[in-house]
Amino acid sequence: MEHLQTFQVIPKIPEKLSFLEELSKNLWWSWKQNAIGLFRRIDPKLWEESKQNPIIFLTRVSQTRLEELAKDESFLAHQDRVKELFWKRVCASVDWSEYLSKKEGVIAYFSMEFGIHESLPLFAGGLGVLAGDHLKASSNMGLPLVGIGLFYQHGYFHQFLDQDGTQQEEYPETDLYSLPVERAKDYSGNEIYISVTGPDGEIHAAVWMIRIGCVPLYLLDTNLPQNSPKIRDITSSLYAGDPEMRLAQEVLLGIGGMRALEALGINPAVCHMNEDHSAFCSLEQLAQTMSKYNVNLKTALEIIPRTNIFTTHTPVNASYDKFPVNLVKPYLSPFKKRLGITEDEILSWGQSPIAPHPNEPFSMFVLGLRMAQYCNGVSRLHGKTARKMWSHVWPKRPEDETPISHITNGVHLQSFVSGKYTTLFERYLGPDWFMSSHLPENIKRIDEIYDEELWQAHEMNRSSLIGVCRKLLTRQHGRRNVHKSIMEDIWSALDHGILTIGFARRFTAYKRADLLLNDPERLEAIVNSTTHPVQFVFAGKAHPKDNEGKELIKKLFEFCQKPSLRHRVIFVEDYDMHIARYFVQGVDVWLNTPRRPLEACGTSGMKAAINGVLNVSILDGWWDEAYSEDTGWRIGNGEEYADSRYQDSVESRALYNVLENEVIPCFYERKHGYYPVRWVKMMKESIKMAMRGFCSIRMAGEYNERFYIPAKKRLKSLIENNAEEARNLAAQFERLLVNWRSIRIEPPVKNWDGPFRTGETFYVNSIVYLEKLSPEDVEVQLFYGELKSTDNIPESRTKEMTIKEDQGNGKYLYTCAMTCKASGRYGFTARVIPRGDDKIRFTPGLITWAL
Repeated sequence: MEHLQTFQVIPKIPEKLSFLEELSKNLWWSWKQNAIGLFRRIDPKLWEESKQNPIIFLTRVSQTRLEELAKDESFLAHQDRVKELFWKRVCASVDWSEYLSKKEGVIAYFSMEFGIHESLPLFAGGLGVLAGDHLKASSNMGLPLVGIGLFYQHGYFHQFLDQDGTQQEEYPETDLYSLPVERAKDYSGNEIYISVTGPDGEIHAAVWMIRIGCVPLYLLDTNLPQNSPKIRDITSSLYAGDPEMRLAQEVLLGIGGMRALEALGINPAVCHMNEDHSAFCSLEQLAQTMSKYNVNLKTALEIIPRTNIFTTHTPVNASYDKFPVNLVKPYLSPFKKRLGITEDEILSWGQSPIAPHPNEPFSMFVLGLRMAQYCNGVSRLHGKTARKMWSHVWPKRPEDETPISHITNGVHLQSFVSGKYTTLFERYLGPDWFMSSHLPENIKRIDEIYDEELWQAHEMNRSSLIGVCRKLLTRQHGRRNVHKSIMEDIWSALDHGILTIGFARRFTAYKRADLLLNDPERLEAIVNSTTHPVQFVFAGKAHPKDNEGKELIKKLFEFCQKPSLRHRVIFVEDYDMHIARYFVQGVDVWLNTPRRPLEACGTSGMKAAINGVLNVSILDGWWDEAYSEDTGWRIGNGEEYADSRYQDSVESRALYNVLENEVIPCFYERKHGYYPVRWVKMMKESIKMAMRGFCSIRMAGEYNERFYIPAKKRLKSLIENNAEEARNLAAQFERLLVNWRSIRIEPPVKNWDGPFRTGETFYVNSIVYLEKLSPEDVEVQLFYGELKSTDNIPESRTKEMTIKEDQGNGKYLYTCAMTCKASGRYGFTARVIPRGDDKIRFTPGLITWAL
């Protein structure tokens, strides 16, 4: 029916309970067990029916129940405790009327998705949950950070399996009135709108705000009457499949996000691009910087990259976005005038740095790399993989010098630790355990927890998981109208006392969910052992267009339907954060079987580890650096194979061997009573490992120390005195570009040929022709290292050479002393690079090797 006007009726909250409404509008409650418990005790059944969404929940609580609670001294005392903590942690730190707009050093964190809580459907998987954890940790630490994303009308899909196990998708529309969102406003109280010019006209967007503790998250929304239906659909759903729509989303996120911040009066000192989707923000940054500081483009290009961070999350090449130039150009037209260059020059920033082809697709990843001095992968192994993948962006440089470092991901402990474990940690580590969990003195206290206490808490977590699985199985089987006998059997599915192994993640080929099924008879024997039985719980979604991933689900579904297995091998549909918490808290073993090195990090294993769950995994992602014999098990030894089928065969057998010979016997070893002593010892080591190295407080702290603080300091120095330093850097860079090709360096020569013994020193000399450049402009380096083959130095080192003699006309003799510290076969040569910070030193093309 057309022309309907709407209104909403909600219960009248008694004055004594008014804090509940305030609490429901800040997602701080979602990681505080005491706050969650406050809502839940009002009506536990209704809380579950409301899917743990306090906005919906409070509209459904009866007026009678609210009046009862207003007189309940126990409930009011509970509310006062939560309120006191909320005011201490949030309200005392935030004046929302002017928050961030008057602060210096604000960090703008851009991400296509944010996974804060399952009631806020703005994410698809691990990338979004990681972004959410980054915001939560920033709130815990009081970092001046603001999130920028998109407000999706449909979010990510709900998953259903049909009778054959084929995945079906449903995209329910997000109910705006069930979310803790509010319109972002300017100083005068006006609602903020921004616009971006696109190929079909202006793209108008409203700006919403969600409070994540002390951190605001701003979301752009194109579902406005003044937009055409096509433009309104830009924020219709997460990760649009159509390239044209996907490009529009990324333009809106990057360019529109920066304009939203400007409209809010927020001038970020640092921009952090969480994946390449938001790389367009750099174009708007350049334009705003030119206007704000009255500098030209060359000077702005010396400022922006030095204050940007770019984090990549995937080692899979196909996952990076590339767009045809004809799609990108219309969005760049407005920047011709603002930046003073052509669209083709802007396009070159997202193309190969050396002689790009005019029609080469525009790479968002290359743009991100070019516009950020600080680039990182999300685990040690992923950093190495990323350097190999993207070394071509820095031609003539050794792979190990590709300027992509790593900061290993961490998880927000409070969001994923079970209530039972939270109670233990508060008792033994203190009420603020999550803020100092990584400190050695706190980690030691884990050993003080009684083994029996820890095991009992874990068994209760496993029982909770089994109860939830049975409820979900009842729902999904009922929807398929299965036979009555099967429905009756569901409540006997899974056993409370046997080893439970969990596998839950996105279903795609490289994650190899079917590695466990390579020998189904052997697996069935493991499951149905009469003495040491094992049960498996699976969950996960495949991307709607990933048919191979869907086939993996179908294959697993068919295996679960076997009468001999269906009580002990189950697949839970519609995996989300709510189900994930039960999984990582309640299983005994967390299984991960990616094809190395295609797992960037794998944070689900961290969430399991903090709950005392032991990991069994391929040495990939985070587990490559976290694994020890005390904390879990490895599958294989970190090998990488050219033949994927052979790799699957070898590693599936390794997996069965680990389960049969190590994991299962350890779990059922009960020599000293009812609990497995050795297993519980490993649980404690797993918890300590996760607290020490894989929490989001450590992660955010590392970003702050290594990237945010240096970038803020750099901005301050660059813009001082009318941007004097930035202008000088621009002039220096121009001088290097004009004169670099004239540089020559002769092969280095030793002062004697050896052989050399450890401890001896020899000298290396090389003639360098700098022509119009001065020695102050460059650094001449001796490049050396141990040889692995005739011309391969996999782990290179450098030593700066110094001028021994100025021979006139730009010709210099450089020298350097080399001390032989270890025996071996070594190689060396010499090279010239620009002198300066990493932005200058790693400029593609500015490197000359001895010939």
